[in-house]
Amino acid sequence: MAPGSEKFLQRLRPWVPALLWAVMISYASTDTFSSNNTSVIILPMLRRLFPLASPETLEALHYLIRKLAHLSEYFLFSMLLTRGVRGNERGWKLRWAIWALAIAAGYSALDEFHQSFVPSRTASPWDSLLDTTGAAVAQVVLWLWARRRVTRES
Repeated sequence: MAPGSEKFLQRLRPWVPALLWAVMISYASTDTFSSNNTSVIILPMLRRLFPLASPETLEALHYLIRKLAHLSEYFLFSMLLTRGVRGNERGWKLRWAIWALAIAAGYSALDEFHQSFVPSRTASPWDSLLDTTGAAVAQVVLWLWARRRVTRES
């Protein structure tokens, strides 16, 4: 192994999950996960779960599920980014949270820009705001978790 490559791999290792998740986010921004394509899967499932629901209600639920996907995918992304930013250190630090949130928000903006080139998708600043909100909520959860651990250890 080349000199310094082991140290590079040690620094890269905590970033791998976040990088893989970023690839998944990008894939989810393709035509494959457009509203028209997800409705083929989600709407029949919703019809089975709620057989008496009107088509309008089912469409609203489909919309809600898609928006919750924004929150949840960036919630997880923010957690994985924090892991990458902190490296081998433990705990929670505000600067880690700020970096993770900034990276997630920037990636969200780039992702929405990417969607502007996909004919079946639309770029939306509101979706980017949802993404960033999910990332921010993750940081609050991580802070509360770290605070609880410190309290338990005291």
